[in-house]
Amino acid sequence: MLLFLLTQLSRRKNPPPSISAASHRLFSTSDTPSNLRSKYPFHPPPSLHQTPTKTRPESKPTKKPKPQYKPPSSLDRSGKNPVRSTLPFDFRFSYTESSQVVRPIGLREPKYSPFGPDRVDRVWTGVCAPVVNPKVRSVDEEKVELNLEEKRRRTRDKIQGVPLSNAERIALVERFQRHKTKRQINIGRDGLTHNMLNDIHNHWKHDEAVRIKCMGVPTVDMKNVCTQLEDKTFGKIIQRHGGLLILYRGRNYHPRKRPVIPLMLWKPQEPIYPRLIKTTIEGLSIDETKEMRKRGLAVPALTRLAKNGYYGSLVPMVRDAFLMEELIRIDCKGLEKSDYKKIGCKLRDLVPCKLVTFEKEQIVIWRGNDYKPNEGGIFLTEREQYDDRTDSESAVKGEQHDSIGGNDNKPYERGIVLTERERESIVNHADSSSSLNGEEHDNTDNHPSQIDLYSGDDSDK
Repeated sequence: MLLFLLTQLSRRKNPPPSISAASHRLFSTSDTPSNLRSKYPFHPPPSLHQTPTKTRPESKPTKKPKPQYKPPSSLDRSGKNPVRSTLPFDFRFSYTESSQVVRPIGLREPKYSPFGPDRVDRVWTGVCAPVVNPKVRSVDEEKVELNLEEKRRRTRDKIQGVPLSNAERIALVERFQRHKTKRQINIGRDGLTHNMLNDIHNHWKHDEAVRIKCMGVPTVDMKNVCTQLEDKTFGKIIQRHGGLLILYRGRNYHPRKRPVIPLMLWKPQEPIYPRLIKTTIEGLSIDETKEMRKRGLAVPALTRLAKNGYYGSLVPMVRDAFLMEELIRIDCKGLEKSDYKKIGCKLRDLVPCKLVTFEKEQIVIWRGNDYKPNEGGIFLTEREQYDDRTDSESAVKGEQHDSIGGNDNKPYERGIVLTERERESIVNHADSSSSLNGEEHDNTDNHPSQIDLYSGDDSDK
């Protein structure tokens, strides 16, 4: 028992070291001296615990970087006055596809100008930017329009100058054929747009003329396209073959004095117009309208329109068909819905006719009970002649004078060299024409009545 008590007392005096105490001694950060310093004397350098006496030299001020060069932009009008244009016509998005007669019944968006805010000194009405402010326009609107027409005519005559002679026109047309130059402006479904005027003047900066190709909807009324081109650009068309035009700038045109044409930054939203197809056709009941629409879709198609094709012969074709048929269907498969709606609207005004339906990508039109086709104004030949008659008559008189004077009308004496094959073809052509003239002379002498009877058939053929 005594032995047990002694062992307990000895254990209390010297308790076993715990793990926490050992770790505390190992990882202690206290300022108590360590035995390692006595065994391994180490004196730290003074720079580690003393502040440096010398101060750093003052750094030089850094230069500000130069601003990056930014070329001047014509679209940036901040701090500048609005663009002022002296062009004597209203600015529209499209000059061929928008009519001044038809008034919209509403707008799809507020009257935001497509030229940008405060860039043009004209007010945007939602449809156009008129040359005369609508708020300041006088009561006599016809007088204002007449003044603008007269101003356009005088400006165009001043730029055009003396008309081109036939030789100059032919030489200029030859320079701008497809095999000579690839420069060309394409007029598509939107027609002659406002920004195309700037493109035409950019072409005129380098050449005297520009080639323009018309495709799609605007070609239904090519006369309107030609009129608007000459009216808005002050140029002159010197050749037209189908939808291909060559527009001449004029003798007195100066690129540095070109008119100021502010560019449209975006396409304005088209306003809301009255419906083309109504519930009932005018003059018919509901049942008769349904029956006519069903019958119109079953009629054989007059023609099929190709996408981005040339539709210059469509109106004469429809007028001729209305002489025999009451309903006409035009196949428009593959065309955009807006395209054949515009074509139907043009046919309604030019033929004229009444629209029946646009279902199943078809245009069905009815001539009406009191059909009377418009006379003239739309019939254009495939290729028009722009030669000056006075110039051609003087040339003919000059050739006749040369032949009388002993020139014998020889090509080589006028600077034209012909090959043997061309000479043989000219001789053969002269022989055949002389023989035909002899036969016609015999026929007229022997049977004059037969010529009178069948002259109409021969001319039709």
